[in-house]
Amino acid sequence: MINENAIKAVFERSLKLQSDETCLIVTDTEKEGIGRAFYEYALQITPETEIIVISPTEEHGAEPPCEVAGKMLNKDVQLLITSKSLTHTAARREATARGARIATMPAIVEDIVNRCMDIDYDKLRSESQQLYQVLKNAGSIRVTTASGTDIEFSVGSSDFFGKDGGVYDYPGAYGNLPEGEVAFGPETCDGTYVVDVSFCGLGLLGSPLTFKVKSGMVTDISGERSGELKERLDKAGPKAYLVAELGIGLNPKAKVIGNILEDEKVIGTVHIALGNNCSFGRDNDVPIHLDGVITKPTVMVDGRKIMADGKFV
Repeated sequence: MINENAIKAVFERSLKLQSDETCLIVTDTEKEGIGRAFYEYALQITPETEIIVISPTEEHGAEPPCEVAGKMLNKDVQLLITSKSLTHTAARREATARGARIATMPAIVEDIVNRCMDIDYDKLRSESQQLYQVLKNAGSIRVTTASGTDIEFSVGSSDFFGKDGGVYDYPGAYGNLPEGEVAFGPETCDGTYVVDVSFCGLGLLGSPLTFKVKSGMVTDISGERSGELKERLDKAGPKAYLVAELGIGLNPKAKVIGNILEDEKVIGTVHIALGNNCSFGRDNDVPIHLDGVITKPTVMVDGRKIMADGKFV
């Protein structure tokens, strides 16, 4: 059962839905129960609340049906509560460009809602802004781990994700809920990274996945479950192998459970994604976006250590 305080926190402290606004809940047949819980609460705030239930999309980053994308263009506040992510879609980008405030909850489960939503959003916003200020003008960011990660990124002209800390109170604001990451789409990167804890769609990993990267493209993936991953990437095409994101977790209540929505928000982790990077102002428009979580990283920003073995310094 979903805790009403968690739903209340989303509408009152995150999205700040008003009685004179319109609200849209997009959910699917796998997440309909959660979607309807948020729908019933939103109705108490504004009668101009609508819910749409779709079939699950095939992959994270795949577009919703055209009629749903059309509805999204004309609603003030939106929750996208689906089994596969709609964050990195043209439908979401076009809706936020029109001024919609959107929170996405891909693969959400009741336990995540109850544990991670009822937080101090103002505090998280402040911490996210601090990290954003450190990263946004960086020349280079290097991530290393004892398990074999050693990769260097350039930020370039990337837009940032998560810098608002889940406070979506202005036109065009968007992000995940639960929130708790600051992320960008690298201009390029080179090196090796080792995903040691969880990967989108694979859950908790029994053994690590190792990625070799040259000029921003993954050239090799090895590990026990690499075949499953390469099959998904190959289905989306060669552009799926582009390194699309580097993010750093900040949610004080998140823990690693095998669900990427929460795992990537855990303090003391970073995550690296492949595929679509259009949400960061870039142009790799491919219908897939898959994150992998790395624990105990050391993060250097222009030679300055901001995290050592998963501890902020």
